[in-house]
Amino acid sequence: MELTVGQLASRSGVAVSALHFYESRGLISSRRTAGNQRRFSRDTLRRIAFIRVSQRVGIPLRAIQDALSALPDERTPNRDDWARLSAAWQSELDDRIKQLQLLRDGLSDCIGCGCLSLDRCALINPDDKAAAGGPGSRLMLPPRECSVDCDPPRTGAVCA
Repeated sequence: MELTVGQLASRSGVAVSALHFYESRGLISSRRTAGNQRRFSRDTLRRIAFIRVSQRVGIPLRAIQDALSALPDERTPNRDDWARLSAAWQSELDDRIKQLQLLRDGLSDCIGCGCLSLDRCALINPDDKAAAGGPGSRLMLPPRECSVDCDPPRTGAVCA
């Protein structure tokens, strides 16, 4: 039995526009009827569940797309696929967890920078030293990415 895009949206809990986006990115596929209407196989529901669970744990859509495209004959991921992929994604997720914990722990000293804790604020950037690290936010990155000396070094601060 095949599903229309509306049926697929209803059964999966994903908006039709998201399904169209997933299809445009090659995450799911459909066939077209003579009247140019999309028809999806029932196993597309499992692919969507795989995509949603992966996104929910923080896997970027590009990594999900790469994982799905590596499956033979565009088949639906099975239990072994999930075990292999989740093991591969483990260290990336661990790194994100560490970064979020550092951010969480630093927030107690930060009041959103109107800053009343200038003597120990992890976001202070005297003399614009962080500019040497390149464009964008640099001050709350994990220690392994630190490239600019903090002067003076601050407990709990992570400079980049």
